[in-house]
Amino acid sequence: MEKNGWRERIERARTLAKQYPFAAEVLGFYAQVTQFQADLYQRMEKLSSKAAARNFVARVSGPPELSELIARFAPFLNMVEDNGPKNLAGSATELKAAPPEIHQEFLNNFWDTAISPAISPSQNFLARAFLQPYAEFTRGRSEVRWEDYAGSICPFCGRKPGVGILRPLGDGGQRSLLCSFCLAEWAFRRIVCANCGEENHNLLPIYSAAQFEHVRVECCDRCKRYLKTVDLTKTGLANPVVDELASIPLDLWARERGYEKVELNVMQL
Repeated sequence: MEKNGWRERIERARTLAKQYPFAAEVLGFYAQVTQFQADLYQRMEKLSSKAAARNFVARVSGPPELSELIARFAPFLNMVEDNGPKNLAGSATELKAAPPEIHQEFLNNFWDTAISPAISPSQNFLARAFLQPYAEFTRGRSEVRWEDYAGSICPFCGRKPGVGILRPLGDGGQRSLLCSFCLAEWAFRRIVCANCGEENHNLLPIYSAAQFEHVRVECCDRCKRYLKTVDLTKTGLANPVVDELASIPLDLWARERGYEKVELNVMQL
């Protein structure tokens, strides 16, 4: 499970759940979701490897990992129903009662819509959390290259970034963006809004809090959006996805001041 950072995310979530009691419930459930994602990814990877070894020729039904994906949706809904917060559990129960063709239509609609579709936050969670391993799986096998890419939208799946990252480079840090869906990472200029492209530094205030010294809120006074960035130059122990999720008070602070997040994280925070 070490491949693709699954174990790292799970362990980091458990560590931060102890460090930040206010985020313990969210992080505990996130760790369960990530464990399910890791298992699903491994299932698809094994099926794909076996098919390649047999010189598998795809039929109309598609590659074998896609069939495995669809087959695991009901167990995923069961997991959310049993372990998720009330709102998510209720949505899982409702969707579980629908026929299989509705499940497939629901997942297809989310997959095919580059911009997050107009569905409820609970439905968004169910679709994104379940499909995320497949998004990582397909991205890892694609031939898309983005070494010279400079946009703010994911070059692979077309979604918005979910978190910024500052990685050590020389005496400073190099900024990159991480996709909110397939978790692709690409380099991005430091002094520019990741939502509207504003470059005037006077309109791009940055805020931080002593409680989260390695996480900062990058705001834009032109579009009134914000993106949290995890600074790995301050702590190499951080995981951008998990530490962004754990710093809930920073989201509350930004929203109280009229800023809207560029893209909600997988837990819809």
